Amino acid sequence: MQAQGTVFKYGDNVDTDVIIPARYLNSSDPAELAEHCMEDIDREFVKKVHPGDIIVANKNFGCGSSREHAPIAIKASGVSCVIAETFARIFYRNSINIGLPIIECPEAAKEIESGDDVKVDFNTGKICDLTKGTEYQGQAFPEFMQKIITAGGLVNYINEAE
Repeated sequence: MQAQGTVFKYGDNVDTDVIIPARYLNSSDPAELAEHCMEDIDREFVKKVHPGDIIVANKNFGCGSSREHAPIAIKASGVSCVIAETFARIFYRNSINIGLPIIECPEAAKEIESGDDVKVDFNTGKICDLTKGTEYQGQAFPEFMQKIITAGGLVNYINEAE
C-alpha cells in the first residue's frame, strides 16, 4: 500500500473543530463534510486539494472532541494520508476505523514543507520527500491495520470476513 501527493502543512494541536467545524456536524454525508474540511484553519484547502494529496502536521493532530466526522471529512476530501509527529489517540483510532491511513514520524513532520511531493509506503513506514530527496522512517502499519485500511474501514473489513 502506498500514497503519493502534494503536502498541506499544519502546526501543533490541529483540533477536530478546525478539521470539520461543529456547524457542519448536522450532516454525516462524506461529500458534504469534505466541502468544509479544514476551512477554519485553511480557507483554500478545499479549492486546492487533489485526490492523493497528503496532510502533514506537528504534535497532537486531531485533538479535541472525539467526532468521527473529522477523519471522514479528510478522507472524503481526497487526502490519501496524514503524517504527524503525534496524533490524539481517539483521532488515530477513528482514522483507522474509517480507513484513513495515518502515520507518525516526528522527523518527517518537522522537515516536510507545504507543497512538497511526498510518497509513503505503508508496508515499511518509509516516507520519501521527492521534492527534497530525503527519506524518513515512520511507524509501519501492522498487517491487521493494513487490512482494515485496504477494506475501507473496520465495518467493511468485518463484513468482508463474514
